[in-house]
Amino acid sequence: AIALEGYATVFKMNTLASGVIPQITIMAGPAAGGAVYSPALTDFIIMIKGDAYYMFVTGPEITKVVLGEEVTFQDLGGAVVHATKSGVVHFLAENEQDAISIAKRLLSYLPSNNMEDPPYMDTGDPSDRETKDVESIVPTDSAKPFDMREVIYRIVDNGEFMEVHRHWAQNIVVGFARVAGNVIGIVANNSNTLGAAIDIDAADKAARFIRFCDAFNIPLLSLVDTPGYIPGTEQEYKGIIRHGAKMLYAFSEATVPKISVIIRKSYGGAHIAMSIKNLGA
Repeated sequence: AIALEGYATVFKMNTLASGVIPQITIMAGPAAGGAVYSPALTDFIIMIKGDAYYMFVTGPEITKVVLGEEVTFQDLGGAVVHATKSGVVHFLAENEQDAISIAKRLLSYLPSNNMEDPPYMDTGDPSDRETKDVESIVPTDSAKPFDMREVIYRIVDNGEFMEVHRHWAQNIVVGFARVAGNVIGIVANNSNTLGAAIDIDAADKAARFIRFCDAFNIPLLSLVDTPGYIPGTEQEYKGIIRHGAKMLYAFSEATVPKISVIIRKSYGGAHIAMSIKNLGA
């Protein structure tokens, strides 16, 4: 009971700090049961790849007893699984030094608290720099896929873009960059995956990122190229209405500056979800 109370105290502090100060977790070892919830309550999780690093609520032994399912520690809760399938992990690291470097780079985009602006940096990249080569990246055929990251690299300062959740829900791209030295958060459709249609994971990924940026005074840029939400019984049964609404809510409540650029196409409910004028863009 005392241990559970201790967990609860930590969870309470995580929650009180949410949206007030940035919280970053480096998973540099194993975590199971209640220990996994504190990282989940923080803003970003950086997890090291390797057999010694895993996190799950219930381990392989109990999983086998209860469900008869045999699974390894890595297949159940390894870094790659959480970065690609569950979306629990935001960044993958090769080792502890790499994890620390990722954390330092992430902090360079963030204010110390929600009362401050994100840190300005003189990047030496002028705001009036032309980006004509973007036209050659985006196909005129709206059905032909392309990697929206290539557009992002060309419009942000020095091509530096810190992508969040790179390996999960890749039909939408989110991350931090600078324009004229000022930090921005980018939300972009990526037609290389699922034709840039929005599913429940993409909606969750985008909504959480949008709300973080709003909490810490980071302006938002939407790069839009989407045919809509993904149709079908699988998405409907999993709650595409409920999850899709999270993007609408996040953009609607955000008070930071919001700019939307329609790169190629924008249809249906996803057109609204990517932030239009009526939501405050």
